[in-house]
Amino acid sequence: MDTASWRAALLDEASKPYRKAGWFAYFFARGKLRQDPVFRAILERGLLLGRSRILDLGCGQALLVAWLRAASCMHDRGTWPDAWPPAPRPLSTRGIDLMTRDVERARSALGPDADVVTGDIRDAEFGAADAIVVLDVLHYMAASAQRDVLNRARSALPVGGLLLLRICDAGGGLRYRYTQWVDKVVMLLRGHSWVVPHCRRVDEWQALLRESGFSSEALPMSKGTPFANVLLISHASGSASPAHYLPG
Repeated sequence: MDTASWRAALLDEASKPYRKAGWFAYFFARGKLRQDPVFRAILERGLLLGRSRILDLGCGQALLVAWLRAASCMHDRGTWPDAWPPAPRPLSTRGIDLMTRDVERARSALGPDADVVTGDIRDAEFGAADAIVVLDVLHYMAASAQRDVLNRARSALPVGGLLLLRICDAGGGLRYRYTQWVDKVVMLLRGHSWVVPHCRRVDEWQALLRESGFSSEALPMSKGTPFANVLLISHASGSASPAHYLPG
């Protein structure tokens, strides 16, 4: 199977469950999984490989769950890129989202065994995890709430535990301003009320992560898009971080 056909097959596998949740859920899933480079990066770079308990904060329709399930199926079929690490196989993936409508779509699509709940990550119980994923969420919160969420994320992780934090770089110039405009439109379409975001430059996010007990590296996450997104690959401090697959 050539690369283009494989990507199309993975997209089909990941998005088809959302047909049960309605046309909006299905087409939103297809569009997001096709266009957002973070989903490919998670698989191509093996970022969640070996992480048994994954917590997705602000999970929306639980696209990450669907993506990881699809990857596992594709890997089992023997249709997997030789250059990529194996598909991650977490024992559990939990999701928390503020929007009841998105949680209902996730459960309708992924079935009753999908551990997705309605909650505000500013006060929801995190429990214990080996990896926490927070994509495009924290900038909707006040500065004090951002710090509190990161502190509680650190408490939920063991030493060396992984935090994948995707942020919009406030130092990104025109890309940053465009990202803010698109973000506003998408939030309104999904039924969220608009709040003034509290954004930071990449170095400021990394400083906040250090204060919360994380070391981090910045990976640009805007390839093929007009956005100013950056993925901060962070590990809970305390000793040397575990090896993870990051090909050059």
